[in-house]
Amino acid sequence: MYDKINFDNKIYDLLTIGELLIDMISNEFSEKFSCNSYIRKFGGSPSNIAINAKKLGVNSLPISCVGNDGFGDFLISSLEKENVDTSQIIRSKSPTSMVVLTRSKETPIPIFYRGADYQIKYTPTLDEKIKNSKIVHFSSWPISKKQSREVIERVIKTAKESSTLIGFDPNYHKDLWEEENGTSLMKSMIKYTDFIKPSEDDAERLFGKDNPENQIKKFFDLGAKLVVMTLGKDGVIVSDGVNSEKFDTLATNVVDVTGAGDAFWAGFYVGLIKGRNVIDSVKVGLAASAFKLRYVGAISPMPRYEELIKEFII
Repeated sequence: MYDKINFDNKIYDLLTIGELLIDMISNEFSEKFSCNSYIRKFGGSPSNIAINAKKLGVNSLPISCVGNDGFGDFLISSLEKENVDTSQIIRSKSPTSMVVLTRSKETPIPIFYRGADYQIKYTPTLDEKIKNSKIVHFSSWPISKKQSREVIERVIKTAKESSTLIGFDPNYHKDLWEEENGTSLMKSMIKYTDFIKPSEDDAERLFGKDNPENQIKKFFDLGAKLVVMTLGKDGVIVSDGVNSEKFDTLATNVVDVTGAGDAFWAGFYVGLIKGRNVIDSVKVGLAASAFKLRYVGAISPMPRYEELIKEFII
């Protein structure tokens, strides 16, 4: 699995499916949501990945749903400013989803307000896009509601039938789930995916506390094919279930960690699409993450792929 992947010649490089929402972030630091003012920000990991991948130079397409409201207008406009195709962002009568976050010196605790994000639909157009894509990526948000989980199940089936590779972001949050067995449903998806990239926090929310090596083994026990575990300042471990390698971070200037994982995902996918093997693609992911860490916010400047690999000599 460490080898270069020979993709079929398809129209789209990367489809990302999942949440597109408003991040409402406090101006001040507080541990108890006692702030008086919050700032509206673009949010949603799959769309962050699509933007970063587009900037790096591949053909990305986000699949999502926003409300027919001012927040939805803002999100679509933000994507269009980044030259991202918004033709598959549908509008709903439900309000645009939102996450409220209070700035904290510890891990912030989000409050979720869900509306349009899980109103995605499986359409003939989506079916055609999946069949004509090299990679499809989805997050845990759409599988946390039955309505959108059924869409993802059809996405997986079509992808498997079309030699479209599948990436899964296991960003589990208990408060997103309407069922009590959310972790079991999350775990049941792992065997269908080609790439999974948990952070240490993701793994802990799914399995409880343990060391990274044991956590990675648990993903393989559930049928994972390739696991890339990000370790923050300690770098990343990549494993195919037989061999594992650890790489240090490439970051030398950390201004804001928001969106670093999304930048890694984008760099990793772009490396694969550009013809690098898995290990070298992990290095592209580390470079993209290191570049993003220099800037504030989830969406930040990102150079073209050729400039990125030249700067980080990878």
